[in-house]
Parts: sequence; structure tokens; C-alpha cells
Amino acid sequence: MEGVKTILGIDPGTNLLGFGVIRVEGKKPQYVDMGVLDMRKDKDPYQKLRQIYDTVTEVCRNYRPDVVALESPFYGKNAQVILKLGRAQGAAMIAALEYGVDVVEYAPRKAKEAITGNGAASKEQVSIMIQKTLGVTLDDRYLDATDALAIALCHHYQESSPLVSHAKASGWEAFIKNNPDRIK
Repeated sequence: MEGVKTILGIDPGTNLLGFGVIRVEGKKPQYVDMGVLDMRKDKDPYQKLRQIYDTVTEVCRNYRPDVVALESPFYGKNAQVILKLGRAQGAAMIAALEYGVDVVEYAPRKAKEAITGNGAASKEQVSIMIQKTLGVTLDDRYLDATDALAIALCHHYQESSPLVSHAKASGWEAFIKNNPDRIK
């Protein structure tokens, strides 16, 4: 269909992975589906990566997204956590790329700010705004999935904003060319 885009948002994790699917017709986002892959009982880290890959592949097969928007890992107090999140994100990326879907990343703060206006919003605040924006009622047990919906909506807002440059920079040379006013 002309003017219809499906966006798969993913909140990667090695214990819980949330996914959310929206469809955008014109400029109006619509809720399609969401879910959480719960891997807390599985202790094998490699089996978890396989589950992530298989789940993202299946979601791509079912909904045929035009793009996958991933939450990028952020540094916390424990470096091991960032490594595990990077692995989870990598498994999701490979599944999407093998299915032929473009992948983009957004920082958690950017998604929260796009949805609530506050980059430090709680998961509950994000969920409330997602429900209002999409006109659905969602269970609080699925906060990782509502975070994934937030990532998908953040991508939609980025793509549809007239204030955002859609030219893809490829390194410092492109940055300098696109931002001469920021160079001293």
C-alpha cells in the first residue's frame, strides 16, 4: 500500500526482550502488536541469543516491517551489562538484516523524550503516553514491550519531522560538511 509503513521497535535484553509493531498510514501511527520474550529461566547465554534471533526473525516474518528501530545500549555502572546488551542487540540486528530489513538505533533517553517530553521518564510514564497516543489499553506487565513501542514511535517521529535532517552522515567529513556552524 502507498503511504503505509510498518515499524518494529525492539527493547533488547538478555533476560527480557520487548518488541512492538506499529503501522503508519499517512502520518497516523496505529498499534499492531507487542510482546515480551522472557528468558529469565534460561541460564545459557548463547541459547538466549538464539531465542532473540529466532523471535525477531519470526516477528519480521509475520509483520514484514519496513524498518527495525532498536534501543541502543547505554553505559550503566556495570560494564558486563553493556556487553550483554550489545550481544542481545546484535542478535536482533542480524535477524532483521538477514530478513532484509533496515535497522536504526535510538538512545533510551531520546525515545523517552520523543514520547513524554522527558528523557528521564519512567517506564510507567512511557506506557501511559503510548496508550494515549495509540488509543489502546496495555497491561503494565509488558513495560518492556511498551518501551519497544516507544522506540518504534520515536523512529516514526524522527522520519516525519520537518526539523530533522534525513541525510545520512558517514563519518566526520560528512558531519563537518553538514554542520559548518559547529566547527571552530
